[in-house]
Amino acid sequence: MRKKYDIKLSEEERKAIQGVANDAATTQQIRKRANILLLADSAVGKPMTQAEMCVRCGVSDVTIFNTLRDYCTQGMEYALKFKRTKVCNPPIVTGEKEARIVTLACGEPPDGRSRWTVRLLTEKVVELEIMDEVSRETIRTTLKKHGLSLI
Repeated sequence: MRKKYDIKLSEEERKAIQGVANDAATTQQIRKRANILLLADSAVGKPMTQAEMCVRCGVSDVTIFNTLRDYCTQGMEYALKFKRTKVCNPPIVTGEKEARIVTLACGEPPDGRSRWTVRLLTEKVVELEIMDEVSRETIRTTLKKHGLSLI
């Protein structure tokens, strides 16, 4: 069975990849990709099989395949860069809203109450139109971020 991607590193590429793999500032994910490329190099001898690389590097066969494909199609720099696959959602509570929530929590509780609760704060935030809608968990984590406890 013929391999789909044959890796033959030049001496300069090999030294550069070894430098990335041995650099203390390199993330574990990038270090594993660098090691995959070094183990797949057919210029220095018979390369390991993908199954052997999976065990040696502690990654899945898909990671091996994708790394080799990226190197062959996009080049070394692309194969060894961080790729974010998850799109981050913007924060729900921005700086101004956060400040108003914290100010409200530090203020006087409503009449007939001895203290604020997360449920009361959630209702008040919507009532004061600080936010259109908000969950109790969002209010709780916002307060926790500032080291505030309602107890």
